[in-house]
Amino acid sequence: MPIAPEELHRFLSAVHPYDTLDSDALEGMLPQFVQRRLPAGEPIYAVGQPLDGLYLIHSGQVEIRDENDVVVSLLGPRNSFGERGLTRDGIAATSARTVEETLLLMLPVYAFNALVQEHPAAQRFFDRSRAAKPRKTDLAHSRVETLMAAKPLTLPPETSVREAAKLMAERRVSSVCITDGPALKGILTIRDVSGKVVGGGLSFDTPVAQVMTAEPLTLPPSAIGSDVLHMMMERHIGHVPVTEGGRLVGIVTQTDLTRFQAVSSAELVAEIARADTAEQMAEVTARIPQLLAQLVASGNRHEVVTRLITDIADTVTRRLLALAKDRLGAAPVPYLWLACGSQGRQEQTGVSDQDNCLFLDDSATEDDLSYFREMAKFVSDGLDKTGYYYCPGDMMATNPQWCQRVGTWRGYFAKWIAKPDPMAQMLASVMFDLRPIGGSKSLFEDLQEETLAKAAKNSIFVSHMIANSLKHTPPLGLLRGFATIRSGEHKNTLDLKHNGVVPVVDMARVYALQGELTEVNTRARLEAAVAAGKLSGSGGQDLLDAYDLIAETRLEHQAAQVKRGAAPDNYLAPADLSDFERSHLRDAFVVIKSLQSALGHGRGMLG
Repeated sequence: MPIAPEELHRFLSAVHPYDTLDSDALEGMLPQFVQRRLPAGEPIYAVGQPLDGLYLIHSGQVEIRDENDVVVSLLGPRNSFGERGLTRDGIAATSARTVEETLLLMLPVYAFNALVQEHPAAQRFFDRSRAAKPRKTDLAHSRVETLMAAKPLTLPPETSVREAAKLMAERRVSSVCITDGPALKGILTIRDVSGKVVGGGLSFDTPVAQVMTAEPLTLPPSAIGSDVLHMMMERHIGHVPVTEGGRLVGIVTQTDLTRFQAVSSAELVAEIARADTAEQMAEVTARIPQLLAQLVASGNRHEVVTRLITDIADTVTRRLLALAKDRLGAAPVPYLWLACGSQGRQEQTGVSDQDNCLFLDDSATEDDLSYFREMAKFVSDGLDKTGYYYCPGDMMATNPQWCQRVGTWRGYFAKWIAKPDPMAQMLASVMFDLRPIGGSKSLFEDLQEETLAKAAKNSIFVSHMIANSLKHTPPLGLLRGFATIRSGEHKNTLDLKHNGVVPVVDMARVYALQGELTEVNTRARLEAAVAAGKLSGSGGQDLLDAYDLIAETRLEHQAAQVKRGAAPDNYLAPADLSDFERSHLRDAFVVIKSLQSALGHGRGMLG
């Protein structure tokens, strides 16, 4: 028998986005829900059928399968399904079947459309595309948490002025926050030391509590740059501690504001281009995490952020090549330094190793090879010093295998295509992401077109590449959950690189191969694949939306780590996300899994 209106009201009040509706709006929706109690194994709808409406599970379980009859999700109470097809063309993109006796609440199409049109929270929840974020790139509108130093120097009140001054000199800072546990008690600046201690004739053994500015003006992390600017100008101060709930979390100084305005990709590129040593470049690249946090906070899309960060790596590489020429003399024959991996795809984030190789003119002698191996060592060592650590798989020009004449490279590709064993698949996957960085581009252009044409025509090689592209799978668990890492340092987290971004990168590479597309960037490959008919318009848009969401979630995670003063990584704890964010992220993983299934079945994936 159907559940009573009172029980339905209580149930919906605990389910997002219905919990955002006011009482009258929710009461008005109750009669619109159609209740369906179905036995186990009962079909609800099939792929390609018009949808009756949005489904919400009150009790029981529902299995969702893609067009290849592969299970992509197992849903339980409070989970919705059918929204993907409803928000696109009204046609089911998956099939649904009950696993056990299930009570469904079905909101008819007209009522669903009214819900998303009349209630912004519902529209945001059911819209799986990424809305454009507002751009706020100027200092005045940036949040204080992106400006502040997250780990200010702190000392207890009984510390002597002598010790405080010594520590400020050692740390090269102009202030120290005086704290009692996490609570801020005051601030001592260099100006206080010179004016109150030296100028006032006090002993340097005086406790800082006697000369500090007690109960200083503070701001919360949510304040914006204009708040800092106005406070500094009005009160004639150069340091503003940042507190949250009475706890010190950072400090903003005039130096921080100047540094913020100076940290742009263009400024970093200019400084690197003027550097004379790898050590000087390392001082510049050390500011990349801050640049990443600033770019993300300013509302830039992920492909813009990663492109700007990759431009810095490109500049470092070219500057090192120029310094190598100064040290070793001019190259004896034409050469081309190429990047692969994330640098090749222009998708670097705050965590990057180096993947590179050298193409040499076929006229190169053995003595010439010695020159280029010395060049490769100089450049790769320099990259490591500047934060682009050595590739764990030795995919670098320092490896003699990857520092070869063009003819040898042509032979490599021909062999990998003709005999695509697992190692060949891996190498080909890396090398299909090659992008010229410095030297003679003509050494690569003909080879790229030739290799793409041969590879695309070899169905066995394509099948192996498809199989290789499906090795990284989205972290999907049962019952609308995530399959997190089970043990080790990153236990209970999601690897947003290998299980989030990489599956899309791998599929995009296959689409580019099938279409003989020369694009290397993942997003550009997906767009080109849609234009070339290698990926359907609807499937392509779903995959682009899923990729955008995962890539931006990854960058937002890294930016948050930088704000906390931690090193950025790719491991996100689902518990750090809201229900809304978890729902959208999981749906993105479902899209990827569905398209992986379609790619495998459509091209005869090898087992």
